[in-house]
Amino acid sequence: MPPLNFNVILPLTALIVWACALLLIDLFIKNKRLTAFLAALGLALALGLTLSQIGYSATSFNSAVVVDGFSTFLNALLLTSGLLGVAVAYDYLKRTGLERGEYYTLLLFSIAGMMLMSQAADLIIVFLALELLSIPLYVLAAFGVPKVESEEAGLKYFLLGAFAAGFIVYGIALVFGATGSTALGAIVQAAETGSASPLLLTVGAALILVGLGFKVAVVPFHMWTPDVYHGAPTAVTAFMASGAKIAGFAALLRVFVLAFPTLAADLTPILAVISGLTMIVGNVLAISQSNIKRLLAYSSIAHAGYVLMAFVPYGQAGVVATSVAAGLFYLVSYAITNFGAWAVVIALEKEEGKGLEINDYAGLGRRRPALAAAMAVFMLSLTGIPPTLGFVGKFYLFRAAIEGQFYILAIIGVVTSLISAYYYLRVVVTMYMREGEPETRSEPWLNLTWGVSAIVTVLISIMPGPLFDWASQAVLRLF
Repeated sequence: MPPLNFNVILPLTALIVWACALLLIDLFIKNKRLTAFLAALGLALALGLTLSQIGYSATSFNSAVVVDGFSTFLNALLLTSGLLGVAVAYDYLKRTGLERGEYYTLLLFSIAGMMLMSQAADLIIVFLALELLSIPLYVLAAFGVPKVESEEAGLKYFLLGAFAAGFIVYGIALVFGATGSTALGAIVQAAETGSASPLLLTVGAALILVGLGFKVAVVPFHMWTPDVYHGAPTAVTAFMASGAKIAGFAALLRVFVLAFPTLAADLTPILAVISGLTMIVGNVLAISQSNIKRLLAYSSIAHAGYVLMAFVPYGQAGVVATSVAAGLFYLVSYAITNFGAWAVVIALEKEEGKGLEINDYAGLGRRRPALAAAMAVFMLSLTGIPPTLGFVGKFYLFRAAIEGQFYILAIIGVVTSLISAYYYLRVVVTMYMREGEPETRSEPWLNLTWGVSAIVTVLISIMPGPLFDWASQAVLRLF
């Protein structure tokens, strides 16, 4: 057995050690804002270590864990999402009476699971990472106790998450039975040499797809999303909508591209149907929502369909690199835009869940012009209207679908984007065209989150090349 290379998991180890230390240190901290600062410091340290690994590729732990451009790109995005998650929670937890130090520790452990998910090169590690990221999220979703909605959100997320984990475990068992291994490299080798059972391998891969489909909330595995997002504390929802989705797609991309390319002929039609249905269902159901949290929940379902569009041509050697790069770029676009939008939602949210109706945004353009302008940018970006990052991301996605000759899927993406304009622009119209006196909160870290997110959403859309080049290099190193 080759010697262990701990540099492979250096950022991950640093984050876990920091989280364990924070759990103990927090016992002696009376001002929980200091805990938030220490959590952000740990995330910044892990982010610095991650960025130092750019260009570095290695495997360890019997090739079960890998560091490469793909994992470095996603880990940097996940850690940035964690910093934004701390920022939006900083004042929110205090004013809602939820300021407890364990919130930040749970957040760090969940991010550690997400990072491990992006580095997993073995199906057992994928499952362990999934549980490490999910269990803290179950607790965070119910963090608003004794509110019934938060308790219900935590219970629903736990039950359906456990149900999805069962699918993944059963799928892993079938894949092991078909190939005799859970390592991604050994699986594809067994499939290519013909020593694997095609039926067991296909069914196992399908079950893994179902389990990860629950995590990223694609149709028909999306039912939990609106209730959980609506019931969970808004700061938790903001992080969950981005982080869990990024980690889920990281596992989907690595596992299916590296382990199951021989099954592309069987799985590609299924993936195309799921992607199309997710875009349609998410956008159509969002039209009738009057609550902003439920609207953004259905929006997140729709965007999972868009990201999945990049995954559909994974079996086409000439297209898969560009397609996966488009998916990675869109994950960045969605994460930045999503956090900005949720920061605005938190700024308008009042006690007992008030201030969450779209009508509560009436008059925001006159009362808080900068906040309204930022929200307008986020709504335009989610729609895919220039000059925003969402437009560039969708352009890359649609181009990848067309290059893979999935023309109908690209048409569905364009049409559903037009449908989404109705409910996204309804928020903009309400802010600027209707009279009202909305109550808003001006909190430094919250203001920084939505302000910087809005600026970045526009600036990167003007110069998207460097980010897309980084995503493309990450994919090339993956292969």
